[in-house]
Amino acid sequence: MTLIALIAIPLIGGLLAWAAEKAGAAISRGITVFTLGFLTGILLKQWANLSGDPGAVLTFQADWIPQFGISLALHQDGLSLMLILLSVLLSIVAVYVSWDSVQERVGAYHFNILWVLSGTIGVFLARDLFLFFFFWELMVVPMAFLIAFWGGDKRSAAATKFFIFTQASGLLMLISTLGLVWMNYQQTGAFSFLLDNLLDSPLAGNRFLMLGFFLAFAVKLPVAPFHAWQADAYTQAPTGGTIILAGFLSKTGGYGLIRYCLPLFPEAAQGFAPWAMGLGVFTVAYGAMLAFGQKDAKRLVAFSSLSHMGFIMIGVFAWNAYGVQGATIFMLSHGFATSALFLLVHMMEKRLGHRDLSQMGGVAKVAPRFAGISILFVMLSLGLPASGNFVGEMLILAGAMQQHVLFATAAGFALILPAIYSLYFIQKSLHGALPSDTLFAELNPKEYFVLALMGLAVLYLGLQPQCVLDTTNPSSPALLAQANLSSTASIDQPVPASLEADPEF
Repeated sequence: MTLIALIAIPLIGGLLAWAAEKAGAAISRGITVFTLGFLTGILLKQWANLSGDPGAVLTFQADWIPQFGISLALHQDGLSLMLILLSVLLSIVAVYVSWDSVQERVGAYHFNILWVLSGTIGVFLARDLFLFFFFWELMVVPMAFLIAFWGGDKRSAAATKFFIFTQASGLLMLISTLGLVWMNYQQTGAFSFLLDNLLDSPLAGNRFLMLGFFLAFAVKLPVAPFHAWQADAYTQAPTGGTIILAGFLSKTGGYGLIRYCLPLFPEAAQGFAPWAMGLGVFTVAYGAMLAFGQKDAKRLVAFSSLSHMGFIMIGVFAWNAYGVQGATIFMLSHGFATSALFLLVHMMEKRLGHRDLSQMGGVAKVAPRFAGISILFVMLSLGLPASGNFVGEMLILAGAMQQHVLFATAAGFALILPAIYSLYFIQKSLHGALPSDTLFAELNPKEYFVLALMGLAVLYLGLQPQCVLDTTNPSSPALLAQANLSSTASIDQPVPASLEADPEF
């Protein structure tokens, strides 16, 4: 029942926060903070328990619509746990950043945050394809409301674009799901949406069904050219909503590729791997070039996030443990590092009244500590050694090198491009002449505290990655074994204790 509680607690907390709106914004915020704190305690306890037995999993299954083979099947392993913990922690940051900036319909705002979180947790836990689609849709609607009701001047258009792209791609996934279940029933006589009953399907090489899943996950990451919704949604959403989008909602796309796309369609996905890795390399370079051309600081960070998503695509389709583990570490570290950058841009906008890089400058002269911390997070996001981004990128490149040397080399050279827009951002926002009549306050203690925790998380993932790798590693060989085409012997290999073991699995 613990898994049910992880989904139900934010649902109930959201309803209570909304119902308490008339009693005062402080009560709504208090309910939300208590809900997120309670979830954090549960997850940390689960992580502590999992540390003693990294291969342990939690499961729950009950009939839902048995006539159609639909069940309430939930499954939590180390990979799911880490991504859920990331989601809850960044939800706390989203609540913090909106503490002063959101003053209208506060209860409804926190209701939507908690329901997005509940849907995301459901996505990371679902083991039934219909249930997975249900949660996939559940997290989209409140996210669209967050953009539409609390976003910027062009919030309606951004929310509409986000909703259309995610719904259209979700429809493709639903069609592929129904096609997979029906065709599997025709060939096996078993009618079921349960993932375990579909893994050995004779449809492993069906490219059309695989593409339905791939497109849904590629849009949600996103990767180019399926990113048209991303910059507008990230820019127009309130900063709390942007942190949710970039910090953990996008990670559902990477998770879906690892958990569903590869194991369900191993033959089709392996044949498509060069194209997917090519899209990943293109996204890294294309996102970096778009970031360099931006004058809006928030939009620049949005395109930098797009560039980073290309590495996740490369890692997943490297088809070895190095790539998958690198993508996992990168998703976790990117969530904290990029969210911190959006938080810093929010702080700049609050102090200056705008996000226009052409009208910024000179911050380092009047607020050197703010400038120093900004530079630190830019470097961490860029992949500074000792950061989680660095560890993730190196593992991804190591995995890609074993699969496709050409794409690994191209991705390595593409790493030069993020340095260009990073230096551009630092120069325009922090250095140069200080605009006349500009007042820029240093960070206050609360801002120091939040940024310090996020920075420590990124450094922890870079300096002590083995703690996380030991938690998520048992998931990787199992998933890769399900999608392994070369031999079945690897499936019977024992789960490695670390990445020092054979990465091919």
